[in-house]
Amino acid sequence: MTIINGSSLALILVLSTLVTCKCNAAGVPLADQTIFNVMDFDAKPNSELISTQAFMKAWRAACDFTGHARVFVPPGVYTLGETIFAGPCKGTHSIILEIAGTLKAVPDVSEYSNFAWISFESINGVIITGGGTLDAQGQSVWQFNDCKTNPNCVHLPATLHFNNIRNGKIMRLKLINSMGFHLHITSSYLVRFHGLTIDAPEDSPNTDGIHISKSNTIKLSRSVIRTGDDCVSFGQGTNNVTVNKVTCGPGHGISVGSLGKLAGELEVRGLIVKNCTLRGTTNGIRIKTYSGENANRALGMMFSDIVMENVKNPIIIDQSYGDKSTDSLSQVKISDVVYQNIRGTTSSEIPVQLLCSSKLPCENVRLTNINLKHIENTPITSQCQNVNVGYTGVQIPSPCQGPSS
Repeated sequence: MTIINGSSLALILVLSTLVTCKCNAAGVPLADQTIFNVMDFDAKPNSELISTQAFMKAWRAACDFTGHARVFVPPGVYTLGETIFAGPCKGTHSIILEIAGTLKAVPDVSEYSNFAWISFESINGVIITGGGTLDAQGQSVWQFNDCKTNPNCVHLPATLHFNNIRNGKIMRLKLINSMGFHLHITSSYLVRFHGLTIDAPEDSPNTDGIHISKSNTIKLSRSVIRTGDDCVSFGQGTNNVTVNKVTCGPGHGISVGSLGKLAGELEVRGLIVKNCTLRGTTNGIRIKTYSGENANRALGMMFSDIVMENVKNPIIIDQSYGDKSTDSLSQVKISDVVYQNIRGTTSSEIPVQLLCSSKLPCENVRLTNINLKHIENTPITSQCQNVNVGYTGVQIPSPCQGPSS
């Protein structure tokens, strides 16, 4: 006879509940939540009618509800103009936005007065999921992007813009053909991105996959990003961010910066990028700063277990970004950077470039187990300038010879 004590019985009951529970993305039983279906607010799927107001009304009703709320977008194609989901909300539970359909943007830049096509503002607790698609139809407006010739250009709207968000989860969505950034998060805390697919043509301008700025404790994992610009970019004020198991390419790779463009920028600190693959990107892991008088710091960064497949610049620090000068005068201090277990192939004869500022040389840069080969077996080398760098383990290409500062 088997005797089950009280604690064992409690564990069995908990496990049984986890197996049989029909729950939402927040783990709440479906029977205990209230659904706000956009169809009940007069959304018009599969038509040319714009459903912006219906979506915002459904959100408002959920936001003003004090129980467990779920905004549901059924299968179908919905046309939206500029859409803002704003808080603060009255309840203490995370609101779920479940997108099972396809959202399409109005392809007219004059329709957008804000930073984005779809914005989330001042919300504590939000989960966005559902397996749906957000199609910004950027191919209709990319012709208006003049950032290559205008340093003060105005970026086209992001697909998703998160501002002042706390406790967020964004998962199982597909974002395609953004007008500007696919996803821009700023002034936010404790937000997780998981299972995203981001897709735009290689020649689409400024279509960064995810741009993070002025935010703390952000996690991105298990996502695929193919764009015409940076896969993931870390702007000023980015702190405590982890990127894990992300596949990038085409695009410009994973970038810290650019920094030092504006006065009074906030420092970047505590970045971890690991277990990622970059395929056919212009850059692998890049740190870029302007060569100017604006001060900043970027420190405490680790890039680990990265696979490069035909990447032009696998490891690069460029402190003369946007400047053809060979002597950087950047006032951005870079320190405590670790590159470890980075392997694969490159199309460059100089796959490791550590080109730092003569005003503020890079300090405590460490390379461990770097193994890169040219796709055509051409000899490769390293280039270092104004950097204090140390090496351990395998080094292919060979370390920079002699003093580098």
